[in-house]
Amino acid sequence: MTLADIVAALPKAELHVHLEGTVQPATLFELAQKNGVPLPVADVDALESWYTYRDFDHFVEIFTAICRCLQTPDDFARVTAEYGQSMARQNIRYAEITWSPFTHAGADSDLAWENLLAGINAGRERARREFDVEMRWIPDIVRCYPDTADTVVDWLTSPEAQAGGVVALGLGGPEVGFPPELFAGAFRRARERGLPGNPHAGETVGPESVWGAIRALEARRLGHGVRAIEDPALVAYLAERQIPLEVNLTSNICLGVYGSYQEHPLRQLVEAGVCVTLNSDDPALFRTTLNDEYRHAVQDCGLTLGQLRQVGLNAVRASYLPEPDKTRLLEAFDTEYARIIDHSTPGGRDT
Repeated sequence: MTLADIVAALPKAELHVHLEGTVQPATLFELAQKNGVPLPVADVDALESWYTYRDFDHFVEIFTAICRCLQTPDDFARVTAEYGQSMARQNIRYAEITWSPFTHAGADSDLAWENLLAGINAGRERARREFDVEMRWIPDIVRCYPDTADTVVDWLTSPEAQAGGVVALGLGGPEVGFPPELFAGAFRRARERGLPGNPHAGETVGPESVWGAIRALEARRLGHGVRAIEDPALVAYLAERQIPLEVNLTSNICLGVYGSYQEHPLRQLVEAGVCVTLNSDDPALFRTTLNDEYRHAVQDCGLTLGQLRQVGLNAVRASYLPEPDKTRLLEAFDTEYARIIDHSTPGGRDT
C-alpha cells in the first residue's frame, strides 16, 4: 500500500475545523446568487481562482464573503450536510466543528440563534442519515468582539444548545491584542454551567497565549498551541497533563506561523509526549483535506506510521464524546489501525 492508500483507509476524527471554512467555491457562488450577495467575480471559474489563499487579508476577505452568503437556516443545513459528505469521502467518522454564532445571529442579523442552531442540526441529521457520520459543535466567541462573550455563553448553555450537540465553548479570531485573560469571566460562567473551554491559543502569539488559556480559561483542550514549542517548561507541562493540541499543518504554513512543513514542530511535540491531534482548520480556503494533513505529517514532517497511529487515536481520546461512545469508537479505530498500519510495512513501521 502507498502512503496515500494507507491514509485513505484509516478511520479518522477531526477536532478543529471551522464550518464556514468548509464551504466550497461552487456552493458559495450559488448561495451568493440566491441571497443577492455581490462577489468580486462573475463566474465559478473566476471564483475558484479568487478562493485560492494569498495572504491573511485575503483570507479575511474570503471568510467575510462566506459569512455574508450564509443567511438562512437552509443555507447552514446545506453547508453542514456538504461537509458531512466530505467527511465520508475521507473516512472521517466523527468531527467537532467550530462556528461563530454571533457572526450570523448577532444584533445586526435577521437570523435568530435558535433558527441558526436548528439549521445546522438539520444538516447534521442529513449527514448522519445519508453519509453515516457524526458531528458535534464548538461554537466560539470571536476575540475582537469581547462584548458579545456573555451573549454567546448564554446561547451555548441554553437547554436547546445542550440538547443540540454543543460540547464546548471556543475562542477564535485574532490573538494579537485579545489575550485569553480578557475572557476569563465568560469561560468561568460556561464552566459553572457544565460547558468546558476549548480556546484557540499559541498560533500567532507565543507561549504566553497558551499559558493564559490554561491558567485564566482552564482550557480542557487547545486549538493550535504549536507555539508552545518555544517554551520547554510549557511543553513539559502539556505532556505531563496530557492537554491535547489541535494541530493544523497547512493552516500554519498558509498563515505564516511556519515557513514549511519541514520547519513545523509537529514531530518535536509528538516526541516530547504531547497529546497531538491533526486537523484541517479551514480546508476549502487552504486547499487541503484531513487526508492531506495526515500525508504531510509523514512525508514532510517526519512522523512514523506508528506515531501517526497514535495521533489518530489521540483525536478520539481528546474528543468530548460521552465515555461509552468514546470507548466504542476508540476500540473500532484501534482495530482498524492495527489491520491497516501493522500490515502495511514490516513490523508496522515507516520512516
